[in-house]
Amino acid sequence: MNDRKPLALRYRPQTFRQLIGQEGMVISIQNAIKLKRIPNAYLLTGIRGTGKTTTARIIAKAINCKVGFTLDDKNKDKEFCECDNCQAITNSNHIDILEMDAASKTGVDDIREILEASKYHPSVASYKVFIIDEVHMLSKQAFNALLKTLEEPPPHLKFILATTEVKKIPVTILSRCQRFDLRRIKADEMTSFLEKISQKEKADIDNDSLKLISKSSEGSVRDALSILDQVIVTHNLMGEKVTEDKVRKILGLADEAKIIELMMHIVEGNSLRAIEISEEIFDIGADPKLVLHSLLEVCYLMTRTKTLGKISKDLSVSESESKRLEEIVKNLDMTYLTMLWHFLIKGLDDLNLYPNLSIAFQMLLTRLCYLKNMPDPQDVLDNMKENKINNFNIDNNISKSIDSKTQIKNISQELERPKTDLDENKITSKINNLNDLIKLAETEKEIELKFDLERNVRLVKFSNGKIDIAFNEKLSKDFIKNLTSKLLEWTGRRWIITLSKNEGDKTIYELQDEENKKVLELAKKTEVYKKVKELFPDAELTNVDKVKNFNTEE
Repeated sequence: MNDRKPLALRYRPQTFRQLIGQEGMVISIQNAIKLKRIPNAYLLTGIRGTGKTTTARIIAKAINCKVGFTLDDKNKDKEFCECDNCQAITNSNHIDILEMDAASKTGVDDIREILEASKYHPSVASYKVFIIDEVHMLSKQAFNALLKTLEEPPPHLKFILATTEVKKIPVTILSRCQRFDLRRIKADEMTSFLEKISQKEKADIDNDSLKLISKSSEGSVRDALSILDQVIVTHNLMGEKVTEDKVRKILGLADEAKIIELMMHIVEGNSLRAIEISEEIFDIGADPKLVLHSLLEVCYLMTRTKTLGKISKDLSVSESESKRLEEIVKNLDMTYLTMLWHFLIKGLDDLNLYPNLSIAFQMLLTRLCYLKNMPDPQDVLDNMKENKINNFNIDNNISKSIDSKTQIKNISQELERPKTDLDENKITSKINNLNDLIKLAETEKEIELKFDLERNVRLVKFSNGKIDIAFNEKLSKDFIKNLTSKLLEWTGRRWIITLSKNEGDKTIYELQDEENKKVLELAKKTEVYKKVKELFPDAELTNVDKVKNFNTEE
């Protein structure tokens, strides 16, 4: 092996046994290959760095190996197969193993090239294998072109698809593949793996540093090896021992104890001390976004401590830190912890909106420190419900939640007389018919009410104190309430508005429109109109003002 290679490439798994934390998938694939029940297509999913492309190459080796690869239990001590096919696949230069990056080749023409090449038998291997990485990046047309071949490929052809975004792949593609989800590597498994690599590299690094690297990698083996490589190059080659503090500085992480202390001041509502601690953290080069991520993790650990008790088995928390978390959450309730989590999550968006991360972070800290003084949302909700019940009989706005037709079917509208003195002129207002009511609405500048009375109400019966109406679907949902209220205000007495089953007269607007049409027809029979038409053939009569009588012979 070339010692100049980065650790992520130097220790890339070459056999199934070298894969970390994917035992279930390995057993399933190995048994299928032993029984010669190889699917037409594999789909490998998972986060970055868990070994999707690596697994694809190992599968390609296993189905094309000339000596049985590592499926033979007698060769457990053998790390690599040295047959021509396996060596060529390891070096990425096998003529029958074609790898395509769908992130850069997304079009249907790229897929057509693959399908065209699939017609030809493999040159030296048993199977021709197409490995398509980041397959979710393919266009819709490319997926459609791949469908038929993926379901019924030639016997010599196998597909291995890899993706980090399985939800973006069409269901029609998923149903044609045998899917395997590569899981995140657990922290203890990752730490054990990194310890072995450190021993092979003769790196002077303590166990706490390896735990921190494992935690920072978030389950990605590639990320963990890249961080380890950076740490070794930075300190071991200079003759220094790698410690946890040095790893934190390289990664821009704050000291865990400082983060817990910052959270303690947030919970206490001590904004001054919280900002001072944040400035100390930033002075050592910590990234505000990473500090916020650490606060979210501490909030999660506080919630776990509150619900499950001591978290002694968590590798990411020391004994002293666990005790401090217990002290912090002693007087907190779940409502506060839930609100704290919500505000921290919202803070991630806020940091992206302002270019100066330190200022945005300190403003977030200020809000978090005053969070303790906020009322319990459940108490606020209970109070609102109680007030709503108490004010139910006097709250006119409750009618907004009622359907307009259901409102109108409420036959009798009873409103109490206002306590304020009424204008004497309005008390003596006389409303003897619908036209009087419309004129009064216009005088009082109740435009919406006037509009409904003219265009959307068909009168059935009008009497003093009672109006029977029919209506159309355009009638305002608050019409009955508004009309009853205004009649009480204008006349000083309660009116009853009822919905009649009878069809009623035409609306005032329809009656006026018919009258206007009749007047126009009479006007068109006059000599004046005829003379105007002779002089101006294109003229049209659209309106007649103040016409009382027409003599068609004049």
